[in-house]
Amino acid sequence: MTTLVFGHKAPDTDSTGAPIIWAWYLSEIMGIPAEARLLGQPNTEAMFVADRWGFELPAIIDDVADDQPCVIVDTNNPAELPANINNADVRAIIDHHKLVGGLETKGPIHIVMQPVACTVTVMYDSMGVDVAKMPDNIKGLMLSCILSDTLEFRSPTTTDKDRAIAETLAADLGIDVADYAAEMFAAKSDVSAFSDAELLRMDSKEFTVDGTKFRVSVLETTSPAIVLDRKASIMDSMTAVAAEDGVDQVLLFVVDILNEEATMMIPNDLTKGVAEKSFGAIVTGDTVVLPGVMSRKKQIIPSLKV
Repeated sequence: MTTLVFGHKAPDTDSTGAPIIWAWYLSEIMGIPAEARLLGQPNTEAMFVADRWGFELPAIIDDVADDQPCVIVDTNNPAELPANINNADVRAIIDHHKLVGGLETKGPIHIVMQPVACTVTVMYDSMGVDVAKMPDNIKGLMLSCILSDTLEFRSPTTTDKDRAIAETLAADLGIDVADYAAEMFAAKSDVSAFSDAELLRMDSKEFTVDGTKFRVSVLETTSPAIVLDRKASIMDSMTAVAAEDGVDQVLLFVVDILNEEATMMIPNDLTKGVAEKSFGAIVTGDTVVLPGVMSRKKQIIPSLKV
C-alpha cells in the first residue's frame, strides 16, 4: 500500500514542500511507494514555490483510513492532523516542534526531531549521502522551505545548520538568496484574494493556555499595510471564526518581515489582557506593535498568558 506523507492543517511552505520532498525520498531512494498529501489549501507562498519548481500541488485529504501507512512531517500535534490519525498506521514522524503527545501508533516507529527552524533541515540530515542524489527541483523546494521558515534567516528560530544547508543548496542551484527570498515574500504578501476568515485560518494553530482555547494566527508579510488596512473587518470576523472553530479567541499577529516586528490586533479586553500579560505591552488602541517578535513557535506561544 502506498505511504501517504503529510504535514499539518493550514499548510505553509514547509508543510507543503516537506511532504513532496520526503515522498520523493521514500519512493526514489528507499524504494517505498509514497505520495504527498495536503490537509488544506496552502498559502500563496507555498503555491508560488510549487509552481516555481515545477510541482503540482498534492491532493488535499480530509482524513485517513484505518491502517493507512503514513509519515507525519512538520508536526506531531493530533489537533493539527486528520481526526482518524490514531487508527492509521503511522510509520514515522519528522519534525522540529516540541513534543505534544496524544498520538498512538500500531508499533514502534521512526521519530526524528531536531531543534532547528525547518523540517527539511532535519530531512537533509536524515538523508546523509543521499542528498547528492537530489534533483534540482527537490533542492529548490528544500531551499524554499528553509528560507520561508527562517524568514531569510531573520527568525530567532534560525540555527547555523539551517543557514549552512540553505547556502549550500543556493550555491548548487546558482540562486541569489536575497533575490529569491524577496520573490517568495512578495508572493506570501499577496493576500487580496482571500476573505477575512481565510486569512485568519491561513497560517494558524490551536493552543490551550490555562484552559482558554486560542487559534493563534500569523501572517508574515513584507507589506503589513495590506492586512492592517482591513483590520476593522478582520476583527469583526474573529468572533465568527472562533465560534465556528470551537475556540475561545483568535489571536492575530501580522509579522513585518523587513522591520522585524509583529502587530497584534486587539478587538476586545481578552486580547488586550493577553498582549499586556504575555508581552509586557502597553495597549492603547485596537493594535499593538511588538518589536522583535517574529516567531510563533519560539516567541509567541511560549509567552502566552491569560
